[in-house]
Amino acid sequence: MTDVESPEYVPGHGLLEGRTAVVTAAAGAGIGGATARRFLEEGARVLISDAHARRLKEYEAELAGRHPGAVAALPCDVTDEAQVRELFDTAVRVHGRLDIVVNNAGLGGTSTLVEMSDEQWARVLDVTLGGTFRCTRAALRHFRDSADGGVIVNNSSVVGWRAQAGQAHYAAAKAGVMALTRCAAIEAAAYGVRVNAVAPSLAMHPHLVKATSAELLAELTAREAFGRYAEPWEVANAIVFLASGYSSYLTGEVVSVSSQHP
Repeated sequence: MTDVESPEYVPGHGLLEGRTAVVTAAAGAGIGGATARRFLEEGARVLISDAHARRLKEYEAELAGRHPGAVAALPCDVTDEAQVRELFDTAVRVHGRLDIVVNNAGLGGTSTLVEMSDEQWARVLDVTLGGTFRCTRAALRHFRDSADGGVIVNNSSVVGWRAQAGQAHYAAAKAGVMALTRCAAIEAAAYGVRVNAVAPSLAMHPHLVKATSAELLAELTAREAFGRYAEPWEVANAIVFLASGYSSYLTGEVVSVSSQHP
């Protein structure tokens, strides 16, 4: 842990009142879970999804206790096209419409290129970039057919901009998410849809803190201007902004939630 204090939690201001959203990889502790919570606090109705069904069900119950009737959940493996289609069909069926999609699902790992297997490379690319592609495609098809407009926010990473040893597969995937975001934004404009992305660097939660050595955490936080890692809800606040009317003229942008933009 860092001894630099985080800011106070920001209360909701109704920025997403009456909107409905799908958030992937949202089973609790990380950016996806924080985004789902912030969306609910801003007045949205949310369908959360994750490949981990048990954790997803537990988090749905936690959120529903605070926001009854506003949250639903459906397990989804973003590498499975049929499950992705069912996710978006369910969102419309449960909440009546779809306004916002947050593509948060991603998979990391550390391996040097000379030791990396084809399977490691393919798995990270398929979840992180392929999953974002499948969900973006499904969302755009819905938004095109509904003619009501919409917003897509993708989760990339500063690693998509800068080099880091052992992260070639993850960096390639996240750089791909950035490129996908820009290209999708040009096509989506015809449907009245905005597509943007956030690029966090170090957003930690208790599970990651436990899995990260004190030495590595100290090294990573030292690179940050504030001398600490981001809280997941701080990244979620940037996603709220991109999902809200306050960013109505932004599309094709990648917003760095870090001081490490190259």
